[in-house]
Amino acid sequence: MERRLVAILAADVVGYTALMGADEAGTLERLTYLRHDFLEPLIDKHHGRIVKLMGDGLLVEFASVVDAVACAMIWQDGVAEREITTEEIKRLRFRIGINLGDVIVEGSDIHGEGVNVAARLEALAEPGGICMSGDAYRQMRGKVEATFEDLGECDLKNVAEPIQVYRIATPGSAAASATTEPSGPWPKPAIAVLPFANMSGDPEQEYFSDGITEDIITALSHWRSFPVIARNSSFSYKGLNVRVQKIAQELGARYLLEGSVRKAGPQVRITAQLIDAKSGHHVWAEHYDRQLEDIFEVQDEITNRIAAVIMPELEHFEHSRLRAKPTHDLSAWDYYLRGLDSFYDENCEGTVEAIAMFEAATKLDPTYCDAWARLGWCHARLIMFDCVEDRQASLARGLDAARKAVALDDSSALAHMSLGAVHIWTEETDLGLAEAQTALQLNPNFAHAAMAVGNRLDLVGCGAEGIQQMERGLALNPRDPVRWRYMAYLARAYANHGEPQIAVEWARKAVLLRPDLPEAQFRYAICLGHLDRTEDARAALERCNALEPGFVARKANWQPYADDERNQHLLSGLRRHGLLP
Repeated sequence: MERRLVAILAADVVGYTALMGADEAGTLERLTYLRHDFLEPLIDKHHGRIVKLMGDGLLVEFASVVDAVACAMIWQDGVAEREITTEEIKRLRFRIGINLGDVIVEGSDIHGEGVNVAARLEALAEPGGICMSGDAYRQMRGKVEATFEDLGECDLKNVAEPIQVYRIATPGSAAASATTEPSGPWPKPAIAVLPFANMSGDPEQEYFSDGITEDIITALSHWRSFPVIARNSSFSYKGLNVRVQKIAQELGARYLLEGSVRKAGPQVRITAQLIDAKSGHHVWAEHYDRQLEDIFEVQDEITNRIAAVIMPELEHFEHSRLRAKPTHDLSAWDYYLRGLDSFYDENCEGTVEAIAMFEAATKLDPTYCDAWARLGWCHARLIMFDCVEDRQASLARGLDAARKAVALDDSSALAHMSLGAVHIWTEETDLGLAEAQTALQLNPNFAHAAMAVGNRLDLVGCGAEGIQQMERGLALNPRDPVRWRYMAYLARAYANHGEPQIAVEWARKAVLLRPDLPEAQFRYAICLGHLDRTEDARAALERCNALEPGFVARKANWQPYADDERNQHLLSGLRRHGLLP
């Protein structure tokens, strides 16, 4: 009978039975992916051997405790990162126990008290946590950078003597949260754009792939949400085969954008992928196939498309990561992201919550331009959503915040967008349009600014130009959380521009996106009225009042346009059929 001294790692999935009951197929798919694509390569890299796989767990042996602990820490960190975008109730979490002990070897299996202790230690660990025995701790002390908590001697089931137990702080564990850096002004996560690879086999095409990379760096720098690493730093990795984690560490970036260009005859395929460098996970990926009739036109188009979508994707991903962070440990950036989430609720409650979050961000960092800008915009929204009685007080607070943002950074598109939004509600439409145009000049890929310019052009009588600009804004960001509102703006513009059929289609799309909002239903009813679809319009108005009693009566004299004739025409379809007074 062979015996040997090994480090044993026991791991199992927390709440496996409940996870399977809630989503059997999804749980099995994600668990299989984790094992094949992450855990097995990770274990192999740390010189471990999987002894056995159970439905909800693994038993692994290592010749070195240091390897076992290093593997376990990356394991827990990596799983947490990969599951961050999964609904919390469905997330996979592991408990891990590590012991150094004598085991009996039978073929490929091992058993004995050393294995039993590891399994009992695993049961002591919290979700996402690691517990280890005193014997294992003494062998690796000072050799692994980690925070340890001494839990004292613990009685373990079916183990004769008490065992000294230590807990390792991992992201998301109680021990880790106690050692997290205090909140303070940032840091914002940075993004680096790596040189796009020329896959064409033609060295002369290098200028095209480099040109796209440089243009994307320039375009992204117009956004102020995330710092962008300078071109010279990014291009130092051109042609080198370096791990993304190492590049990110050396550049001080959290996210990397990489891609390739493949030209074949008159066609070109450009791929791009955004990577979370810490986990190696893809946040976003896309490819673009184009005819190379005008190489510079293609370069401009692809640059603009990528630049328009990357920053909103990063904000979305950062917020999904934030949901797992303790509320007592929020930075200005964290508060900003929470405010942004409530901002997109598009109602009074969400706007009030967003104001509280943005105010908290500005208190932690009084120089935070974006937080001041969103704060000003929110006060304008209180008027738009009819949330307050004292409109003048809200507008005064909105102007103060928006002007503060512009004073902090006059080159911020968001700051000028905010100031323009407030001016619209102070009935200074010309100033509102001018500020929105400034925002769009500062950042041509800012979808909200493009929509605002288009909307305000329509409101002052430039319908055709406004429609063109709004359609461009919609194309810039296909995942915009307030996309429904811009569709509703387009519907109104087409209705007043003599295109009721197109107007109904845009209004219908807005309702499909947000059927819970009376504003969307009301715009739909207006457009249906212009097509003389009386009963459909009546049903839409009934849905408005069901969602918010009295809504239709309050909108009966809606006058968004600068001239009375256009306002009268807007509601004429509903009035013609007796649906509005």
